[in-house]
Amino acid sequence: MVDAIWSDMDIQYPPTVERLPRHASATIARANRLSLFLSDLTPAWCLLHEIAHAMTTTADGSSDGHGPIFMEIYLRLLVRYLRFDEMEMRRLLQDAGINVARNARPVFLDR
Repeated sequence: MVDAIWSDMDIQYPPTVERLPRHASATIARANRLSLFLSDLTPAWCLLHEIAHAMTTTADGSSDGHGPIFMEIYLRLLVRYLRFDEMEMRRLLQDAGINVARNARPVFLDR
């Protein structure tokens, strides 16, 4: 699925997908630019969340965290793949005071 989403967004070199260590009982997933670490039962929203992290982190580890670039990428993934209503999501984010960088792109594409 990760490769398909990467390809669908016309991006090369998707991160590898690896099993999260079994002893990581408090974490269901984590990601960086090069790898996604997933549990056996990672829900779809969480997979998209981690893909957004991979898209907003450079190979050297610089990350937007949960900042405006991440929020825009994650929002677009939720809209595209889980069919969330974009206008409603943008309104909810604005009402909550969460900044979103409109038209943000994966950070490594601008380098």
